[in-house]
Amino acid sequence: MGTKRIPVENVAQAFLELLRERGIEIFLANAGTDFASIVDAFAKFRAEGKATPRPILVPHEFVAVSMAHGYHLASGKIAAVMVHTTVGTANAACGILNASRDRIPILFLAGRNPITEEGLPGSRNIFIHWAQEAFDQGGMLREYVKWEYELRNAIQLEAVVDRALEQATMAPQGPVHLMLPREVLAQPLGEITVTSPPRRHVPARLHPDPAAVEEAARLLVKARFPLILTTAVGRDPAAVPALVALADAGAIGVLSVYANGVSFPGDHPCALGPTPARGNSPYLTEADVILVIESEVPWFPVLSKPKEETRIIHLGPDPFYSRYPIRSFPCDLALVAHPGAALPLLTEAVRRNLWGRKSAVERRRRWLREQSESRRREARAKVEASATKRPISFRWASACLDQVKDEESVIVNEYPLALDQMTFTKPGSYFGNPPSGGLGWALGAALGVKLARPEKTVIATVGDGSYMFGSPTSAHFAARAHDLPFLTIIFNNEQWEAVKAASLSVHPQGWGATTGHFPLVDLTPSPRFEEIVRAFDGHGERVEDPTELLPAVRRGLEAVREGRQAVLNVIARRP
Repeated sequence: MGTKRIPVENVAQAFLELLRERGIEIFLANAGTDFASIVDAFAKFRAEGKATPRPILVPHEFVAVSMAHGYHLASGKIAAVMVHTTVGTANAACGILNASRDRIPILFLAGRNPITEEGLPGSRNIFIHWAQEAFDQGGMLREYVKWEYELRNAIQLEAVVDRALEQATMAPQGPVHLMLPREVLAQPLGEITVTSPPRRHVPARLHPDPAAVEEAARLLVKARFPLILTTAVGRDPAAVPALVALADAGAIGVLSVYANGVSFPGDHPCALGPTPARGNSPYLTEADVILVIESEVPWFPVLSKPKEETRIIHLGPDPFYSRYPIRSFPCDLALVAHPGAALPLLTEAVRRNLWGRKSAVERRRRWLREQSESRRREARAKVEASATKRPISFRWASACLDQVKDEESVIVNEYPLALDQMTFTKPGSYFGNPPSGGLGWALGAALGVKLARPEKTVIATVGDGSYMFGSPTSAHFAARAHDLPFLTIIFNNEQWEAVKAASLSVHPQGWGATTGHFPLVDLTPSPRFEEIVRAFDGHGERVEDPTELLPAVRRGLEAVREGRQAVLNVIARRP
């Protein structure tokens, strides 16, 4: 243990010095009048040659928070995001909701409107300083952050920052919210003394109860048809080979349920594929033991559910998703642990319990291989049937992308991909939208992935609605200004497809279904989205002919690899 004394001139400089000391490398921001001392402190850092935290201007708060989201997905690191008082917080709220439900740690900072009307450095001096104050600024985000506080004086600075970081990174992870009043940031200060390194240890992983591991292994081994359902195992890359080892040991089929990452290799013989769009897998009702790993919605009970006698095991650091108001999936056994810690132990226990069951396991292994091969043949037949359709089929567009992606590609997907046409084998090569559905996430997230992994070719796949929600001019500005080129493929079906599908599911014989008229659904006339990126020196194309799609994707990737961002506006329809 030691301490470090750092000369500073004010609290803002001390704050940035402390972030640098604590390993925060990225400071994303959309600045306002409350940033006066932060701007000056960054100017001092530059004069002194201090490269971190790196200030990155993003001219929309939702894009900035989504960048921090993608940055963590690709690097495992936490970024700081600072916004302007109440108005910036309001713009950022959707991104914070996404991060909360996706368990993404973000150090979210909001300037606090000047409290004093006169008498201190930073007191109110422009018209907006009265109207922007709120009775409860923190209340705007309180439900969706793990911790929230307001910095009140210089003495508590180290304690407050360390508390914020430990809360953000402690399981289950999530965003935290710290408000910074302008007068406090401007307060004169001669030096800061900090503990270096900090004495605030956060456990890396939660480990399971050994007795629960043994019970889970016995259930899986005795099962006729055990099944694993997972959504987010891939968020811990080390957990993926551990899941493969478990599936191999027990010949257990694995279903990716609305996966937001690569949790299991798509070409593995135990892979039973992604669940159908807006549906359940037929395997769900056949299984007699189900292991649910990191999945908040393993199935839709209104459509189908496991048999009453099926034993259900849930595994995760918060397997009951305690922050969700209602969630009623049955659980006969809970393993409260990180998958990366629990799965190797579970695999060992399965192997110990296999005596007398090996012939049954091998029969199931052969059956799983046949199912996996049959699934891939069916997927190929579907895409071949759609290869010439106009408008372009979502399946064909997805299959074209699957052809051109390589080991250096990372795909950030917000809803449109036909995942049965995609094969992902490595963690970190695919990231899907958060379960909260705050549209527009993918553009900012793709920027964050590129920021974390500049050597990768990043591709964002979005619908036309989500592209508009993503504040594209702000996203394209950030890509151009900070040298973060990526390819955006817009699956443009000129409608809110989810809204139409919801209306049909609730009212299958209703007025919309019988008349073909769905108010509030059409997104026509559709803009020339490909023109927007050209204003930022990017490459843009509109694609309507299915035979031209593959060459267009290759041209877009070529532009990105040359350092220019690109947008393909693909006129498409499901399936």
